[in-house]
Amino acid sequence: MNYGYIRVSTDKQTVENQRFEIDRFCKKEGISIDCWIEETISGTKEPDKRKLGKFLKKMHKGDVLICAELSRLGRSLLMIMAILNDCLNREAQVWTIKDNYRLGSDISSKVLAFAFGLSAEIERNLISQRTKEALARKRAEGVVLGHPKGLKNTHTKLTGHEKDIIVMRRNGLSYPTIAKCFKVHPVTISRYFSRLLSKHVGTDPTEPVGASAFAEATADKTADKTARQVGGSSALLEYAVMHGDDAEAARLRAELARLVECV
Repeated sequence: MNYGYIRVSTDKQTVENQRFEIDRFCKKEGISIDCWIEETISGTKEPDKRKLGKFLKKMHKGDVLICAELSRLGRSLLMIMAILNDCLNREAQVWTIKDNYRLGSDISSKVLAFAFGLSAEIERNLISQRTKEALARKRAEGVVLGHPKGLKNTHTKLTGHEKDIIVMRRNGLSYPTIAKCFKVHPVTISRYFSRLLSKHVGTDPTEPVGASAFAEATADKTADKTARQVGGSSALLEYAVMHGDDAEAARLRAELARLVECV
């Protein structure tokens, strides 16, 4: 399949001259263009960001890409060499009219392909060397390399609910129960509560309640199980009413009425 490639950098330029050159060349060679590729884009853009890149991926053995001159493929030498090397790997040919250049399967094309690979390897080595030199210079200047240490997020899903969590824990609610209220994992509640204690008091954060931090926390540790359930349900009811959860509030009121009868 024969592809005709035409590229101009701006809308002010015309593609007619390039099309005329390609048409005249094809008539002279006795061939025809099966697919035209026209685009208005800078030659500094990578082929993958141009129409050319899409058609290069479709090219197969024996296909021919014809353009007016080599500079239509790209502005930099390495870019042009990369395109030619890609075509060579696909066993496709590139013909240019003004440069009278033909890349095919002959020995000269293979020598050129070797030059492509060598130049690419040299470029990679130069880039690596420049990078190492720049890093060494930065270290000598005392610059700390690597990703900077980020600050912990000060706003979380539990921010603003500190008092609610403290009241729930004071009334004997377990971490899983509190976690269900805020739709988080129990471990999240446990860690958050520990940070609250360590922030406000110098006591052991693993303790369920910091007495010195919360003087108002006078829950009796010897209270029986039913009394603790009443306290927990009361805290949950307070939280549900505060947040307008009528269905949950009604359920908790019924549960409290049942528990009170058992006390």
